[in-house]
Amino acid sequence: MTDPIADELRDVLDGRWIDLRRRARTELPADVMLAPPGLTIEEHRARTTESLLKIAELGYGRVGFPAEFGGELDYAASCVLFEMQAYGDLSLLVKTGVQFGLFGGAVARLGTRRHHAAYLEDIMTAQLLGSFAMTEVGHGSNVQALETTATYDERTRELVVDTPTESAVKTYIGNAARDARMAVVFAQLVTGDGEHGVHAVLVPVRDESGEPLPGVTIGDNGPKGGLPGVDNGTFAFDHVRVPKDNLLGAFGDIDDAHRYVSDIDNPNRRFFTMLGTLVRGRVCVGGGSGAAAKKALAIALRYGTTRRQFSATEDQDEIVVLDYLAHQRKLLPRLAKSVALSFAQNAVTERLQELQGGPADAERDVEGQRELESRVAGLKAVTTWHALDTIQACREACGGAGYMAENQLTQLRADVDVFTTFEGDNTVLLQLAAKGLLTDYQAMWGDLDVPGMVGKIAGQVGGRIVERTTGRAGIQRLIDAATGRDDESATDSLPWAVSMFEQRADHVLETLGNRLRKATKDNAFELFNQAQDHVLLAARTHIDRCVLEDAVEAQQGIPDGASKDLLERVLILYALGSIEQDKAWFLEHGRLTTGRSRAVTAAVNALCQELRPQVTTLVDALGVPDELITAPIVR
Repeated sequence: MTDPIADELRDVLDGRWIDLRRRARTELPADVMLAPPGLTIEEHRARTTESLLKIAELGYGRVGFPAEFGGELDYAASCVLFEMQAYGDLSLLVKTGVQFGLFGGAVARLGTRRHHAAYLEDIMTAQLLGSFAMTEVGHGSNVQALETTATYDERTRELVVDTPTESAVKTYIGNAARDARMAVVFAQLVTGDGEHGVHAVLVPVRDESGEPLPGVTIGDNGPKGGLPGVDNGTFAFDHVRVPKDNLLGAFGDIDDAHRYVSDIDNPNRRFFTMLGTLVRGRVCVGGGSGAAAKKALAIALRYGTTRRQFSATEDQDEIVVLDYLAHQRKLLPRLAKSVALSFAQNAVTERLQELQGGPADAERDVEGQRELESRVAGLKAVTTWHALDTIQACREACGGAGYMAENQLTQLRADVDVFTTFEGDNTVLLQLAAKGLLTDYQAMWGDLDVPGMVGKIAGQVGGRIVERTTGRAGIQRLIDAATGRDDESATDSLPWAVSMFEQRADHVLETLGNRLRKATKDNAFELFNQAQDHVLLAARTHIDRCVLEDAVEAQQGIPDGASKDLLERVLILYALGSIEQDKAWFLEHGRLTTGRSRAVTAAVNALCQELRPQVTTLVDALGVPDELITAPIVR
């Protein structure tokens, strides 16, 4: 017998791509999606490759690719599918993400029609396995400083790809150590008319028997802290020659007269436009980590409803552990945050489709793209940190049983760890999110160039430097309905919580802007470096506000009834939990009185106890497929 409230909430959480989520829940078989514990690295890698091929056979490799070349569904649907696959083995998730999202996505978004016609069918069917070779030993997140070169030889009409130094070796590359036959290699493009910055080149790396091709050196990164089924490795190139047509030339190409040509004259703008087309990877990582957190919560909360420990009196049975307030506090605020983050993930996925899901030659919304990149960067950081924290809390909540590999939490925790640093280190991404808030989108094309960024901020005039991106009438009505900061009542209220999030984000950002206005050309870096804690706080509080606003907007769209009311209580718990964690800031800045501060803690306690009887409904609403939860403690 189904729970109608759980069903309704699940439909709301599923959002725009509800049909794809339902399809994935029923069609992705557990024997493909899960790997048994205890496999050796080689066994796990082999199984992961085998499962990747089966997923391709089911047609899921086609999701998000252009329909004219055999793709299915729209561009952002691939992000939703990534979330659904994250309920299974995360090694398989990353392997498919490299193949279809990074390798295939780079060919689709950075390549031209000739590349699409030549390669996409084999990529979608996994007949051509590939890698995405961006990261280098010496440069990490600083893509503009990559050292690998691709030099054009006019005489032979070839590109010569070379690794000039040890620090230029490509590393941590998924699919590299075992399976890739081709790689998208990011390199500095050099032609007879000069240097043109980082571009992507298709480079074959193995022959049909799996042996490295001449000039290609392949290494194995070996055992990792997690993701044992992913064959991460290294590439180095010794003057490897590929045809000129292997340059993925959507944003910069070499014509038949040997001249470099691009529709985007400004090199910085061209670079960031190119990288902007790859923002989908960060959307996927955020969604995948959020799904992993939901799976952990489903395991821990279901176990908590059956596990008994201690008794209140001698003649009483032991008490179910989830009836203890301390246990509720460990899990329920994290459950509430997972729900809120789901709505924020849906919102950025929809925005990705709006901005990048149209024809490749469609006019670009530059300001909208920059705003999306900033939002996605911050949300990816917040969600991956939340996932790591939540899975650890769930492991502890299950005691010794949670430490058993068969109960799925330990491998989940190990695998999610790296999500905080791949597709961008979280601290760097929060700086990127703050940069997007502080600068004029139309004028700003650079990277984290501190003097340039601070100079633009210093040159702005007027009382407000924040370009608000919400402006939602429903949210504003909630803020208008909020009680004042000195009112000791109504802490258990969504309007008050939204108002507090707004005040915190606005104040932090405005004071940061005022602080950076003092910059001069001589002290810009020092000033920015000294303000980094403030910069990161500005990004985090802005993302927190966005998350709550997206969640509230979804909640307001539900018809009146029990589901809407329950979701409101969940969102209040999320908001009050955030305010409680940040009490010091709210007290220091006069947004909370001491009496109201105590009331917030009391309200969190009361909400945890109020929501305790609804746990089964809320867990079912998360939509984690039962077949993918094999932990014996749940059965």
